[in-house]
Amino acid sequence: MLRIQCLQLWFNLSDPAVEEALYDSVAMRSFVGIDLGREPVPDETSAMRFRHLLESNGLGKKIFEQVGKVLQQRGLTLFKGTIVDATVISAPSSTKNKEGQRDPEMHQAAKGNQWYFGMKAHVGVDSNSKMIHSVVVTPANTADSTVLDQLLHGNETRVYGDQAYQSKRATIRAKAPKAPKAKDFTNRRCKWKGIVDQKVAARNHAKSKIRSRVEHSIGVIKRVFGFAKVRYRGLAKNATVYS
Repeated sequence: MLRIQCLQLWFNLSDPAVEEALYDSVAMRSFVGIDLGREPVPDETSAMRFRHLLESNGLGKKIFEQVGKVLQQRGLTLFKGTIVDATVISAPSSTKNKEGQRDPEMHQAAKGNQWYFGMKAHVGVDSNSKMIHSVVVTPANTADSTVLDQLLHGNETRVYGDQAYQSKRATIRAKAPKAPKAKDFTNRRCKWKGIVDQKVAARNHAKSKIRSRVEHSIGVIKRVFGFAKVRYRGLAKNATVYS
């Protein structure tokens, strides 16, 4: 059932779709370990119940952590730098449903000159391998910097981020006690009343060469795995998926 859950995440399949895919695909059945000569494919209700079991026991985060350990054992080592960022995952804003309302756990937030409704996926990414080692899910109107401490693994010597994370040096050093000289490499505000501080702008540009690597990891989440929109109602259900 866990492998079926993985297939759903990797190929963006609903419960009915994964049942149908397992009947159609020999490769998927081989991965899951199903022999149709001995047993049928678990139906869509079984897939849903297993997902609810993961949610109710908070196993999504534990599985995510275990996968991270396996990846490190296979050579994807965590280095001393972490890039933090957040991306909005859109949720349906329509009220044409049984309850007649939008998902109460989702909220709207402005980004630039555009408003978005949904949740935020906050990620901590290794600055060298671009491996995501931390994920936190919140409503879209949550400030990025409020979950900074949850995105660090504790061994950082450098933390990169955009201006949303500036002035959080104390949080960074408190979270990384093994590296008391952990440096805050988040971008700083360089423009004030139309005047640009060229020195700060140049430092921001240098930091952004590394910070921009997080966009690749977020792009994989959204474009490859299809997490551009929420899949379920409620933060807890989606947190299990995104972890």
